[in-house]
Amino acid sequence: MKHAYTWGAILAVVLASTAGDVLLSRAMKRVGDVGALWRRAGLLTVAGRILQRPSFLLGIFMMAAAFFSLLFALSWADVSLVAPASASLTFVANAVAAKVFLHERVDHRRWIAALLVAGGVVLLAA
Repeated sequence: MKHAYTWGAILAVVLASTAGDVLLSRAMKRVGDVGALWRRAGLLTVAGRILQRPSFLLGIFMMAAAFFSLLFALSWADVSLVAPASASLTFVANAVAAKVFLHERVDHRRWIAALLVAGGVVLLAA
């Protein structure tokens, strides 16, 4: 039963972290070049533009959910399983989410890397 909790928590880490990454990326792309905005209008303007984005705030919430899911997973299993499994599966999920939700170009090298990473997770799980 503890094994199911561990993998459920790892899945929660992956899904929440990926959602957070996508939401934060979307928010920051809408804000634009932060460096140029900072030089032109100052730090308070940058902070205000960022904090006005609902996707930024939701992204922060999702990253916090991922962190607390990671804490649960670490309470049930060894860090030598939880850390690599959650990080590598998040890498794979981010590649898929970048392609699907952000319409980013994900080249064949990244897909091959994602497959190799997924293979590593299979070895960890065995």
